[in-house]
Order: sequence, then structure tokens, then C-alpha cells
Amino acid sequence: MAEVFDLFGDPVPANWGERGRPQHVPTQQNRNRVSLLVALGWSPPRIAAALFVTPPTLRKHYFSELKFAQVARDRLVAQLGIKLLEGVNAGNVSAIREFQKFLERNDLMLYGQTQQPQKAAPADKPVKAPKVGKKEQAELDARTPDAGSTLGELMARRQQGLNS
Repeated sequence: MAEVFDLFGDPVPANWGERGRPQHVPTQQNRNRVSLLVALGWSPPRIAAALFVTPPTLRKHYFSELKFAQVARDRLVAQLGIKLLEGVNAGNVSAIREFQKFLERNDLMLYGQTQQPQKAAPADKPVKAPKVGKKEQAELDARTPDAGSTLGELMARRQQGLNS
């Protein structure tokens, strides 16, 4: 029996049009899409939205593609390098320039110098004041009213008079 495809080229599930949601059928094209989007750093919910599936369905059918994000990134970079090299071999001048940049980035990565900005050394963090509970905070607030209010000014004058 021949397989039926929808307008997007995806196979139509056997129970299409019947009760219930049709089961998602993973295709190689969708696996390639998921691998590409993972390599580009997309989050699983965003990938699921791009494929018109729910995140649990994405995890169920594309678990291996989601698991190996760094491998997908490396494969994508390698494929880009191959395409650039093909352009270099064909004599494409812009491909030669891009391939030189590609080699420089690869050399930086090879010798331990990353292109990502280095995090600054953490400065001495200020010491946090101990946490104060609700009751203690209410008591402190009662003892130190707002300086902008009339009551606050009167209490400040009184404190100055008592301290003198």
C-alpha cells in the first residue's frame, strides 16, 4: 500500500480524520530539522513549536537528536567547512576569504582560545545583611518612620534632643 503525504511532505497517519489526535510520525526530514535547530541552540519548546508538536511528543520521537546538542553543533560546523572547501576548490574568492576566517576560528578553538568573551573575575561581593523576619521588620519600621513625613521629623528631633 502506498504511503499518503500531506501538502508539507509529511506522511499522513493511518487514523487521520478519525476520533482523537493522530499520532505523530517522525520523518528523516524532521529529524534533520531538529538536529539543525538543536545545533543552533534552540530550546526544546521552541523546536516543538516549529514542528507543530508538543514538547512531550518532541522528546518522545526525537530524544537522540535532543540529547547530543554538541555533536549536532560539531556536525553542522564540519558540514559548513566542507561546503567552504568545495567553494575554495572551485576558485570562489569569497569562499576563500570565508574559509580563511573559518580556519582562524578553528585554530583559536584548537589552541584553547575561545571566541566567547571571558567572564570577569568576580569582585569582592558585598556582605549581605542577615534576613529579617516580618515581625522584626515591622518593629524596625515602627522605630524609624519615614524621614519625609511630619511624624518622622518630629521623632528625629526628639532623638536628637535625647542624645544631646
